Amino acid sequence: MEHLALALFNDNPDFGMWVFLSVGAVALFVIFLPAVNWIDARRKEREAFYKAETLRRITESSSEGAKAAVEMLREQNRLERIKKREGVKVGGLINIGVGIALIIFLRVLIGAHEENSPYLVGLIPGFIGIAMLIYVYFLAAPIE
Repeated sequence: MEHLALALFNDNPDFGMWVFLSVGAVALFVIFLPAVNWIDARRKEREAFYKAETLRRITESSSEGAKAAVEMLREQNRLERIKKREGVKVGGLINIGVGIALIIFLRVLIGAHEENSPYLVGLIPGFIGIAMLIYVYFLAAPIE
């Protein structure tokens, strides 16, 4: 077994870099990403617990507190929907921009004289962006 390891390291000087990158990739996907996901889940759980606890204490304090808690929940829900809708708008505009830039880039790079027009690939993200904007402005439920 020792002669095999020595043969690998002596014959290929880049083998050490390959091993380093392989171990780094495995460590990233096996250790780091699950740990970050777990920490984020714990944070979200803690935030939800504190929010629920605060609302419970407000509702137990008085009848006015209950009304205020319900109103606060409605307002938070409305603000979350507005934020999501604005995110879809920005995503749609970014997709349209990427599509236009891709069309221009491929047309300049390859030229418009080719029979097969690869620059039309830019229409794919452009149409996705248009579909996102159509959804936001015409199909999504109105925000109250």
